[in-house]
Amino acid sequence: MIKVGVVGYGTIGKRVADAVLIQDDMKLVGVTANTNNYKIETALRKNIPVFQIDEIHLLLNKVDIVVDCTPKGVGAANKELYIKSGIKAIFQGGEKTDVGASFVAQCNYDETIGEDFIRVVSCNTTGLCRTLQAINQRYGIDKVHATMIRRAADPWDIYHGPINALVPHLVVPSHHGPDVRAIIPDLEIFTTSISVPTTLMHMHSIAVDLNVAPTVDEAIELFENTIRVRVVHNSDGIRSTAEIMEYANDLGRSRGDMPEVCVWSDTIGAWGNKLLYMQAIHQESDVVPENIDAIRASMGSCSKDESMRLTNASMNI
Repeated sequence: MIKVGVVGYGTIGKRVADAVLIQDDMKLVGVTANTNNYKIETALRKNIPVFQIDEIHLLLNKVDIVVDCTPKGVGAANKELYIKSGIKAIFQGGEKTDVGASFVAQCNYDETIGEDFIRVVSCNTTGLCRTLQAINQRYGIDKVHATMIRRAADPWDIYHGPINALVPHLVVPSHHGPDVRAIIPDLEIFTTSISVPTTLMHMHSIAVDLNVAPTVDEAIELFENTIRVRVVHNSDGIRSTAEIMEYANDLGRSRGDMPEVCVWSDTIGAWGNKLLYMQAIHQESDVVPENIDAIRASMGSCSKDESMRLTNASMNI
C-alpha cells in the first residue's frame, strides 16, 4: 500500500483525497488544514485524519508521498520541507516547470517513473495534451493554434467572479503553449486566452495543421478511442457546457465531475490538411486522475497502462 498525504484540501485537494480513498493500492494517511471550515468538517465526517498546517511534520513522518494541492507558489515553497523529510511529492500546474517533471499520464508516464517530484500540469494543458497527443500519433502535427475560453472563477468562488466583461490575456502566447511543450517537446503550438463570465467549464477552439489530410469521420473515431476523452453530440441535446455538467450529474459522478475532455463531434472540421475542433474542460476534475497516476509513476509501482486502467475503473471514467 502506498501511504499518501494530501497537503491542501481545496478544490483539487479534496477531490484527490477522495480518489486516493478508492484506490486498492493506496492508503490516505491524512490531509492538512489551514482553518476549520465546511470542507474540513466534511473530511472529518468521512473519517479522514486532519492535520493542522503546523503539524505537517507529523503527517510527513507517516507517508511515502504527498500530493501538494496548495495555492500557486506555496507548493514550491513546501518542496524544501519534503526534501528534508525524504519523501516524494506531486505538485499542481500552478507551480513553475522547475518544481518537478511535468506530467500527463498518457503522454509521458514512462519518462517520470521513479521521479521524486512530479508536476501535474494545469487543467487546460492536460486537456490540450490528451487530444493533441492522439492527433500527433495518428497524423503528425505541423503546428497548432488554440484559444482558451476560460471560466472566470470556480462555481463556489465569490471573490473572483462573476465579471461583466470578456477579458483577453494580454500576454502571448498564454502559458498553456509552453506548458504543452513541457509534455510534448517537439510540438509547435501557439496559445491565446480569454476569460469569460461563466463558472462551469473552460472551452478550447483548436486549429491543427497536419502532415496529411484528415477526414471528419476519422477524427471522430480517433477521439472516441482516445483514453480520457469523451465525444459529445448535439443530437443528444448536449449543446453547451451547462448540459455537459448536467450530464455528469445524471451519470452519478461524484460532485457532478467530468474528468474526461469533452469534444463536440459537431465542431470537428477538416479543411485541407487542417483539423478544427472544440473541446470542453472541467477545471475542477480533469487533473484528478492524473494525480493518481502520478503517485504510481513516482513510486514505480506499476506500468502506465495498468495505472490508467486502475484509475479509470475506480473513478468510472
